[in-house]
Amino acid sequence: MVSKPLNEGQADARLDDAGAGFAAGKDGSLERVYRDASALVYTLAVRALGDTHEAEDVTQQTFVSAWRARATYDPARGDVRGWVVGIARRRIADALDKRSREMRKVAAVRANAEQPLAVDAELDEVLLSYELETLGDPRRTIMALAFMDGRTHEQISEQLDMPLGTVKSHIRRSLITLRNRWEVTDVAS
Repeated sequence: MVSKPLNEGQADARLDDAGAGFAAGKDGSLERVYRDASALVYTLAVRALGDTHEAEDVTQQTFVSAWRARATYDPARGDVRGWVVGIARRRIADALDKRSREMRKVAAVRANAEQPLAVDAELDEVLLSYELETLGDPRRTIMALAFMDGRTHEQISEQLDMPLGTVKSHIRRSLITLRNRWEVTDVAS
């Protein structure tokens, strides 16, 4: 059986039905909404952020947030695509805020790095190098690239051919390990 192409009114009605099913949490509704809105969400994210990796993260975060908040979607107030785009805009704003915070942190670290090193600072650098060695690979390599070479998470991911999430996880776990080790050292001193 050959189906006729949908006219605009029929497509809108099908989308309205998908929105009601989505709000109710029906099977397959997230897939339908994703299929309909993901390209738009991704395009908005790429244009705003200028980075495909961040845009992919924002797109994923948008649909996870949408699914978790599906009970708040009201089909009477508008179509589900518009509602998802609203969520995407908030996720994009969050990503831009996060980027701005990270840039301020990097600027502060660089400003401190430009000051002449005192003996204590040199000792701290030697201690940090030793502590990085105790982490083992791949954490040692990732942390050295991040903090000694000043590479971004994305650059490390590309250089080591590792997923971005894995790089971020290794950095987070390494920082926790180092913090815990230094806290024990400070208590013992």
